[in-house]
Amino acid sequence: MKVLVPVKRVIDYNIRPRVKADQTGVDLANVKMAMNPFDEISIEEAVRMKEKGVATEIVIVSIGPAQAQETIRIGLAMGGDRGILVQTDAAVEPLAVAKILKAIVEAEQPGLVIAGKQAIDDDSNATGQMLAALLDWPQATFASAVSKDGDTLKVTREVDGGLQTLALQTPAVVTTDLRLNEPRFASLPNIMKAKKKPIDVKTPADYGVDVAPRLSVVKVTEPKKREAGEKVADVDALIAKLKSVGAI
Repeated sequence: MKVLVPVKRVIDYNIRPRVKADQTGVDLANVKMAMNPFDEISIEEAVRMKEKGVATEIVIVSIGPAQAQETIRIGLAMGGDRGILVQTDAAVEPLAVAKILKAIVEAEQPGLVIAGKQAIDDDSNATGQMLAALLDWPQATFASAVSKDGDTLKVTREVDGGLQTLALQTPAVVTTDLRLNEPRFASLPNIMKAKKKPIDVKTPADYGVDVAPRLSVVKVTEPKKREAGEKVADVDALIAKLKSVGAI
């Protein structure tokens, strides 16, 4: 089974984002970028499936600027076989991403698309669901465990009050949650090997997809700063304070 893994280049999760002075977006100038953490989990799961003999090939796909090749190379160093970069400098919205991925899926014919549940930059949590709808494939979101039995894929997902296990017929779309696995670090030998693995460079036009934005950002602002706390002498003072602010 071929597995397709979409990945996204985002601001490193250890970096605190800065809002542009004109409040039109997040400042990306001279900011460290990295692979979206949820996508690292997706690659790890695909590699584990290959190690078990379930997957035969792992294709890493990214949509973004030329620098996204570095993100793909990380995925190849983790265990991917080859990459596809759909190069564009435009900010691509989830629907356009899903349409491009649909075209790639139709060309590659994978048995599974496994993607991060969301990207940490826009938190849209929409691409996987849109892709499944466009392909008319079964889907399981927020996966915390994945196993394969014949043509059936069993996915456990966390829901309010417990766990839900779904049985999907492949081909299917799965989006990953944090508790699915712990991604491995790419070793130096694998990083060197990844430099020789092929990456095909395409454009959205090659897939007939218009990436013109359908949404416009009105304003981006910093979160409100937390106010300093206040110490109280005892429980009675705490209760009186909570009553004064209407908390109880």
